Amino acid sequence: MSSADEEITEITFEKFTLSNGLTVIVHEDHKIPVVAINVWYHVGSKDELPGKTGFAHLFEHLMFNGTENYNDEYFGPLQQVGATDLNGTTNADRTNYFQNVPKPALDLALWMESDRMGHLLGVVTEEKLNEQRGVVQNEKRQGENQPFGRVFLQAGKATFPEGHPYSWSTIGSMADLNAASLEDVQNWFKTYYGPNNAVLSLAGDINVEEAKKLVNKYFGDIPAGPEPIKRKKWIAKRTGQIREVMYDRVPNTRIYKVWNTAEKGTKDEAHLELIANLLAGGKNSSLYQSLVYEKQIATSVSAFYYDREIAGQFWVAADLSNGQSIVELENAIDETIHEFIKKGPSKKRLDNTITSLRASWIKGLQRVGGFGGKSDILAKGEIYQGDPGAYKKLISNIINASAKDLKTTANKWLSDGDYVLTVVPNAQRSHNEESTADRSQLPFPTQYPTLDLPDIQRAKLSNGLEIVLAERHDVPMVNVSVQFKSGHSSDSNQQPGLASFSMSMLTEGTKRYDALELSSKLEELGTDLYTNVSLDTSSINISSLKSNLIPSLDLLYEVMTEAVFDEKEIQRKKMRWLASIDQSLSTPNGIVSNIAPGILYGQNHPYGKPFSGNGTRDSIQWMTKENMIEYTQENMNPSNATILVVGDTNLEEITAILESKFSNWNDSESYQNNAIDIQNYQIPTERKIYLVNKPGAVQSLIVAGQLLPFPDSQVEKDIELMNAVIGGSFTSRLNMNLREDKSWSYGARARLSR
Repeated sequence: MSSADEEITEITFEKFTLSNGLTVIVHEDHKIPVVAINVWYHVGSKDELPGKTGFAHLFEHLMFNGTENYNDEYFGPLQQVGATDLNGTTNADRTNYFQNVPKPALDLALWMESDRMGHLLGVVTEEKLNEQRGVVQNEKRQGENQPFGRVFLQAGKATFPEGHPYSWSTIGSMADLNAASLEDVQNWFKTYYGPNNAVLSLAGDINVEEAKKLVNKYFGDIPAGPEPIKRKKWIAKRTGQIREVMYDRVPNTRIYKVWNTAEKGTKDEAHLELIANLLAGGKNSSLYQSLVYEKQIATSVSAFYYDREIAGQFWVAADLSNGQSIVELENAIDETIHEFIKKGPSKKRLDNTITSLRASWIKGLQRVGGFGGKSDILAKGEIYQGDPGAYKKLISNIINASAKDLKTTANKWLSDGDYVLTVVPNAQRSHNEESTADRSQLPFPTQYPTLDLPDIQRAKLSNGLEIVLAERHDVPMVNVSVQFKSGHSSDSNQQPGLASFSMSMLTEGTKRYDALELSSKLEELGTDLYTNVSLDTSSINISSLKSNLIPSLDLLYEVMTEAVFDEKEIQRKKMRWLASIDQSLSTPNGIVSNIAPGILYGQNHPYGKPFSGNGTRDSIQWMTKENMIEYTQENMNPSNATILVVGDTNLEEITAILESKFSNWNDSESYQNNAIDIQNYQIPTERKIYLVNKPGAVQSLIVAGQLLPFPDSQVEKDIELMNAVIGGSFTSRLNMNLREDKSWSYGARARLSR
């Protein structure tokens, strides 16, 4: 093994198989008490038949609609216990379901996953099928109604022969979706959703013995299904060129070039991934340099390798600049690719691209769940190649690729057999033979419209509460925000997180409604009610239809003045809150956010607490109901508040409504207007370096911080401009220097915090 191979960061795992065929992968990562759960079924749209397309994706939707033992929405219980990244996806080759849960919720999550694997069909009804059929059809309409939304559908038909499993889209056709019967759906489940066609990947705060016990408990009694027929490799390599033109509601002309290539799991997969990045992965790439930077005939260009199980594809897309020739653009693409086939990449470009891909890979390993997280990577390897560690082969092939290897692979797949699709704006169907536009110079505007903002109107209620209104009558919506001049900078050093936690509890139940009833009432009204807390302010907010504004304001006032801080709800929220704190502290950015304020401002400054405002494990665990009641009584008072209103109302109307709702709201006896001194700090005069030791970390995060004086408005604008130039965007000096020029970092940024 080469030294480059030895640098591949390994994801340790153990694999075992239940008697019913369920494959289980376990990766231990005890940084935080969270477990990522991935369930992958080896079935996708390629397993459908012509005339019955869209089944794989339709069934994914049905898996969230209840089971024989819990006939309700799948998300509800898991969201109550703090699950994150909770979703499912379908592609041509697999269907997966995933969530990250606090360790105490692992039983619940495995119960629910196993229940829909083993106990689903009894509650799949015509009503549910019709409901989800409609949801999927709306999703299809929405997707295809987007600019360039029909490209992949058309390309699949054109690039693969009739009957090829990749010749139809994953979402299916309207006709096939309409024709799907309950019997079809049941047969799909019986054929493909058995444990012997699935992989369960667990990554996080769990060990193998725990996993065996729990998985056997919840999945062991599910009977195996039939052995599904697996599709064989079918690349359908083409010769010659196919050309098509599509007219669409798009802002510009775009050209696509597509080649059928090797499938995933081959050495060519790694090479094609590298070729895509070398051709169009950033400003130093060949196509960008030629088309966008030098010739300026394209506004953007991209390339990617589309990795699938029985055949792959290589795509290039470029957006035509206004006034330029599509023929010239296509010729330039061809010339650049032919030049790559002939000469290959320079050593520097190849080394830089490999470094960038490795950095991206390593960054993903900080997560146990989510796309590209460790649980996802292990499940993917097992499904497609029967080896959770298959990622090592891919990374090794990337690291060890030579310029000669890439020339050979490019010549093999990209020298012939391209499909060319030009997508043209609808207006270009017919045109004058001669242009009527002056193209000798750019048509820069000579004047700009005045920004027309609504007037700010003000009023006061009888109790002195100030109202600020901005009228907007374009839609029948009204947004109301009760803003308080206190945020998490008001937290004491002994109770960081009190403001944020207390405000979040306001929506967890009142004297009239418990948490679920309140949520149901808001859904009934179509109203969003939420709280926000920043350093210096906090707020309670509603977004309401105008027709439901009065009952929505009733609920806003109720959560503000009659929240009960139920002990059970407090404990539920604490569990989710603590998991969130743990997750944040497992990442370098989370650690920096936690310690930087105290270093910069000093531990006793109001701004010296963690940026998130979420507190610490100790402060949250020891926080009591009485603490929360005391916080709200001291800070949520009309003398400390302003009501902001934006929407479809006028000053007379909204003042009368708010007077009827808020006029009896008075300051509590414990209210004190204690101003916080935020300007009492010293700007450091000498440089200091702080090191956070993370044994085993595969990357380092470097953060530099500097306090600035309180600026006036003009100085603040100057500072914002300075920040944008130095590090405020991808094209800033820091990022272009450290990432694009030197390849020392995957990304470098600067930001202002205030």
